[in-house]
Amino acid sequence: MKLKVCGMNQNPLEVAQLQPDYLGFIFWEPSSRAFEGELPNLSKSIKKVGVFVDAPLEEVLEKVAQYQLDAVQLHGKESVAYCEELKSNFLSFRAQSRNKKVSDKNEVSTALDLTGMDIIKVFSIKDNFDFSILKAYEAVCDYFLFDTKGKLPGGNGYTFDWSILENYPSTQPFFLSGGIGLESVEKLKEFMNSPASTYCYAIDVNSKFELEPGRKDITTLKVFQESLSEF
Repeated sequence: MKLKVCGMNQNPLEVAQLQPDYLGFIFWEPSSRAFEGELPNLSKSIKKVGVFVDAPLEEVLEKVAQYQLDAVQLHGKESVAYCEELKSNFLSFRAQSRNKKVSDKNEVSTALDLTGMDIIKVFSIKDNFDFSILKAYEAVCDYFLFDTKGKLPGGNGYTFDWSILENYPSTQPFFLSGGIGLESVEKLKEFMNSPASTYCYAIDVNSKFELEPGRKDITTLKVFQESLSEF
């Protein structure tokens, strides 16, 4: 089971020492965990995810290039057309990289770094969810992420009823998110032994592992990470 730690801000290098599969950096200014400044050097085994909320396409592409992101997470009301345009831009980077001359080392490396981009589309769930809306997104997104609907686009600290995912009609892999903490381990084990988890690809954690917004508690994160190896 993959692990994504989101809301990286104050101590990303400490978290990176745990070697999670994904680190999420929020590029939405109203968030108390919004990331600014320079990204620290991270192991290539850790995928850098930029989290956006209804951001202009140009802004997303700018952050992708600036921080050499490996994936973008769309946490707003982004349409299928928006995701399709974003995907086409990433594919164009791939085409550009094939046409670059090897002698132009800087341009080649920049283009190549942008060819493996993944798009993660977030859907928020409260008491129920209309899974039929997912169908149109399957061709333009690589993963879905299911979070709890709350006042903010994320980091609300509440879980939704995971049994709703028993009705998941897709084969698209998904991230499970929303108020997951150390106290969720037993519940997660039950979920992973249920049909609802068939296409669960990763667990996404954030606010439940914080000492303060953006500063993660390394000790509890490590214990949680070790527990995931049992799933």
